[in-house]
Amino acid sequence: MESSEEAKLIEREAREEEKEKEEEGRSLPVEEEKKKMKIVFGFDESEGSFHALSWTIETLFGHGENPDFGTLLIVHAIQPFQQYFFPAGPGVYVTPVVIQSVKQAQEQNSARLLGRAVALCNEKHVTAETMTIEGDAKEMICQVVEQVHADLVIVGSRGLGTIKRTLLGSVSDYVAHHAKCPVMIVKPPK
Repeated sequence: MESSEEAKLIEREAREEEKEKEEEGRSLPVEEEKKKMKIVFGFDESEGSFHALSWTIETLFGHGENPDFGTLLIVHAIQPFQQYFFPAGPGVYVTPVVIQSVKQAQEQNSARLLGRAVALCNEKHVTAETMTIEGDAKEMICQVVEQVHADLVIVGSRGLGTIKRTLLGSVSDYVAHHAKCPVMIVKPPK
């Protein structure tokens, strides 16, 4: 009989020790590392894009007061130069020098544009990375989102009407339907 009482006593003590350890584990502060968001920002030369970038900096990064919120990758797409041939008229041949000149001008324009975006970020104490890509903006933004495993993609809206959006196509509409992460579309001010 004594052995069964001793067994019960040992069992009870073991349970009490387990409870104490659990309580100690719960009471110790556990420092969890916050995961920084990866934000891809689709950028072009439109005023709507500059407005969207300003809004992003002010709202998400709090004027630089919340720099640990995430990383901002500003992406600008350059349309590839395409030669067009008209079947009813004379063929127009563009020399490689002209093609190289056009590409160089596009790259300089992109660098200047991204420089303005980075300056806006630096003003507000927000660190940003830039990336220039060649191709159709809507497809390339979605491709970058997948490559960097973005948590959020932000694009501005030009505020096109239904007819213009249908004829010209909308980058924000395409990205909203094809990106593999949440999409935020920032509308221009009224």
